[in-house]
Amino acid sequence: MPIDSDFQKNRHVVSQHNSHNVWGPVEPPNKLGIHGTNAAVDWDVCVGDGICIDVCPVSLYEWAETPGNASSEKKSDPIREKDCIQCLACEMQCPTQAIKITPP
Repeated sequence: MPIDSDFQKNRHVVSQHNSHNVWGPVEPPNKLGIHGTNAAVDWDVCVGDGICIDVCPVSLYEWAETPGNASSEKKSDPIREKDCIQCLACEMQCPTQAIKITPP
């Protein structure tokens, strides 16, 4: 199932991680929430294949360790979310549709 395109209406910010919002619910290790707002990655959908890291022209993403997670023990983390240029390369290439880019 892809990221909820209306997550900003359907979820609440429950914490901060690497200077970006985390939208709940969060119940580690298997429910990790959505990381980021304008460059958002649903860590519950992400399988850690890294294509977003490879295709992003502004190096927005880095790996984050998610030990014990059933789908992947590493996830793409939008640590430089504010640098996003809205090119949509990551969103279009993500095989699980875990990414949603929205204008600020």
